Amino acid sequence: MDGDLAHHLRVRRIGPDDVFTVFDGQGYTAVGRISKSNDAYPQIEIEQIHEDRHRELPYHLELIQGLAGGNKMDWIVEKAVETGAAIITPIESDRSVVKLKSETKRLEKRMLHWQAIAQAACEQCDRSVIPKVTPIQCPGDAFKQSKAGLKILLSPTATDSLHQFLNRHSPQSIAIAIGPEGGFSLEEEVSAKEAGFMALSLGPRILRTETAGIVAISAVESIWNLKGS
Repeated sequence: MDGDLAHHLRVRRIGPDDVFTVFDGQGYTAVGRISKSNDAYPQIEIEQIHEDRHRELPYHLELIQGLAGGNKMDWIVEKAVETGAAIITPIESDRSVVKLKSETKRLEKRMLHWQAIAQAACEQCDRSVIPKVTPIQCPGDAFKQSKAGLKILLSPTATDSLHQFLNRHSPQSIAIAIGPEGGFSLEEEVSAKEAGFMALSLGPRILRTETAGIVAISAVESIWNLKGS
């Protein structure tokens, strides 16, 4: 057991013979039991290994997110995981305040940080599959590479609503693209349209970039869960 997990167990006051759930991040969970106590590295017995994906969405959901300033990306990654995203694709948009692609060391540090946040969010919300945070891409590449059956770009100027769009379609793989604080540029919106994305609106109010994606994911899950019930 590594030092971080050992520290986590100590904080939770888990001792010898106590049981707890462990997961491999790929859909399997098990019962863990401390068999031998050691202050630094306790030994754990693993029992009852089984596949458990009941908290995963029945469709693949990708969040394509424009880089946001401050610690907003930390919050976005955490909440996207909690609401069910399977993959989070950060993009460096024309209007992104944060520019990381040219700063290799800083970029690597950020990617490791975001992936760690994704894992911690899984532990908190009891998901068994850790979503992947992909390397930062330019919008055009992210749009072209998306394999989703439905592709959505949220825009405050769009006339069609996300709610109506979701009601017209059955649950399937879906990608949701969110711009940075200043929104997507016209060129980026054209690039998205050429890649099969449809511009949709979340409603009459303009939402912050850190809010829009979470609201959209929640709307998808809420509307499509009703269809599946």
